[in-house]
Amino acid sequence: MLIEARPASDPEIAALILAQQRELREADGGLDGQVTITHHDIRYLAVVVNGRAVACGGLQSLDAATGEVKRMYVRPASRGRGIARHLLAALEECAFRQGHSLVCLETGTYLPAAIGLYTSCGYEPIPVYGEYVHNPYSVCFAKRLPVAA
Repeated sequence: MLIEARPASDPEIAALILAQQRELREADGGLDGQVTITHHDIRYLAVVVNGRAVACGGLQSLDAATGEVKRMYVRPASRGRGIARHLLAALEECAFRQGHSLVCLETGTYLPAAIGLYTSCGYEPIPVYGEYVHNPYSVCFAKRLPVAA
């Protein structure tokens, strides 16, 4: 397994994000309030297995101290192997290197596996923020990163 930076324009990143959005639309059961906002300032990481990107996640700076995890997705055939956990740790390392002391994220109330992953990795619930405030299906989490010595 290799985790590498990829540009937002990378075709494999685009395919993973499209697959994520399709899966989210199926999972949310057509809930109102679901809006996908495209961000062009996200730095993406891809997890590559056997030469193929099987997962992606991005990091967007909200401010100097805060990074936000975006677009976490693992293809269904690659789930259950710890890939999401490794990817999340790599995104946290990326945030740390960018000088962030806090990482936050949003997910849906209808995604218990995602909520379980984030809480098991040390993320704690926080109030809904930013573009998610008016989405009744959003839940948000945050994790403090270690202070550089």
